[in-house]
Amino acid sequence: MIERSLADWLAYLERLHPTAIDMGLERSREVARRLGLGRPAPRVVTVTGTNGKGSSCAFLASLMGAQGLKVGVYSSPHLLRYNERVRIDGREVDDVELCLAFAAVEAARDEISLTYFEMGTLAAFWLFERAGLDAVVLEVGLGGRLDAVNLVDADVAVVTSIALDHAEWLGDTRDSVAFEKAGIFRAGRPAVCGEPDPPAPLLEQAASLGVPLYRRGPDYELMPGDGAWDWRGCTAAGGRLELQGLPQLELPVESAALALQAYALLDLPWRVGCIAQALSATRLSGRLERRHMRWQGKRLSFLLDVGHNPHAAAYLARHLAAQPPEGQRLAVFGLLADKDLPGVLEPMLPQVRSWAVAPLPTPRSLSAQELAAALQERGAQVVVCAGIAEALQEQCRRAAECDEILVFGSFYCVAGALEWLSRQEEKQDGLAG
Repeated sequence: MIERSLADWLAYLERLHPTAIDMGLERSREVARRLGLGRPAPRVVTVTGTNGKGSSCAFLASLMGAQGLKVGVYSSPHLLRYNERVRIDGREVDDVELCLAFAAVEAARDEISLTYFEMGTLAAFWLFERAGLDAVVLEVGLGGRLDAVNLVDADVAVVTSIALDHAEWLGDTRDSVAFEKAGIFRAGRPAVCGEPDPPAPLLEQAASLGVPLYRRGPDYELMPGDGAWDWRGCTAAGGRLELQGLPQLELPVESAALALQAYALLDLPWRVGCIAQALSATRLSGRLERRHMRWQGKRLSFLLDVGHNPHAAAYLARHLAAQPPEGQRLAVFGLLADKDLPGVLEPMLPQVRSWAVAPLPTPRSLSAQELAAALQERGAQVVVCAGIAEALQEQCRRAAECDEILVFGSFYCVAGALEWLSRQEEKQDGLAG
C-alpha cells in the first residue's frame, strides 16, 4: 500500500465509501481503537462553526506557536494541495508522511468502510501522535456532534458562528445547527462562542454538561478603533485580561478576538508583545487574501475570499463597504448548487459593479447560465464565461489600475483563481529571466 502516490491514495479514498458524507462516529472510533490512537497532543482545541473556522484555527495556532509550543493543525477543505489539511509546526506534511498514514489506517480498517474525510481525519491523528506535539487545533468538517474530529475530547471547544448551511445534514433552523455544533462540548470543560446570543440548544447543552461557556459580549469583547482595536476577556479562574492598541489584521478581527479568549483558557503565558506579533503574522490562503500582479502592462489588485453562504457573504459585504477601492470593484464568481444563491448575492450586489460568472470543475456546480440569470433578475451587469480562468481574463481586460477584482464564492472558485494567478506570475518570471 505504501507504494501508492498521494494522488493514487486520494483517488482511492474518493471511491472507498458509497457516499461522500455519512455522519456518525462508530466506524471511525473502531478504527481508531485498532490503531491504538489516544490523544493527539496534551492540549486539544476543537473548532466548529458555520463561518470563521479556518481563520480562528490559524490565529490559535499562531498564538500557541509564538509561545514555543509545537502545534499541529487539522483543517478542511484544502484549496490547492491536500497537504494543506495537516500542518505540523506551520509546515504542511509531505506526500510520504501522508501516504504512510493512509497505509496505516487502511491496514487497520480491514472490513470497515470509511469516508474520504474519516480516512483523512484518522491519518492526521496518526501523524500527530507520532510528532510529539504540545497542542493540536482541530477544525470540524461538518456540524460537530457526528464529525470524525469529535472522536477526541477537547480541552477547549470553540463555536465561531451559527447560521444556516448544509441543511441536508444539520437541519434548516439555527436551533438544529446549534444542537449539532454543541456536540463538541465536554462535561466540565470550557467552551467559547462567537455568538452574543446563541440559540437555546447550545445554552442548554452547556448547562446540562456543566460547561463554562464564554460568549462574545458578556464574557469577552472587541472594541474597534481608528487603525487599531482593543480586546477584553477573562481567564478560566475569572481574572480579567485586556489588550489595547492591537494592530489591524489581514484576517477577520472577530476570529482573532475569539481565538484570544480560547487561548486565555489554556493556562499559557500571556505576553502582550508576543501575542500582538502572533496575530499580525497570521495568514490564511483564500480568506480576505490580497494579491497584486502586472497583467498586459497594468498593475492589478485582487481580493480572494471563500465566502459561499449568506452569513459569510454578509460579512464580506461589510468588509468591502468599509474598504472601497479607488475605482470600481469587478467580481469573479462561482458557487455550488447546494448553496443559497439569492442569500449570497443580495448583500454583495451593492459592492460590485460588474460580474463574470463561470461553472466550477465539479458536477455539484451551478451553471454559469443559472448564475447569470439570478444576477440579471437583480439588475446586475454580468458576462458568462467558460471557466474561472476565462472569467479572470475578462475582468483583467476590463479593469483599470484603480479597480479591484474580487474573487469569491466556492473553494473551487478561489482555488482556480490562485492557480491562474500562479501561472501568470510564472510566465512573468520566465520573461524576466
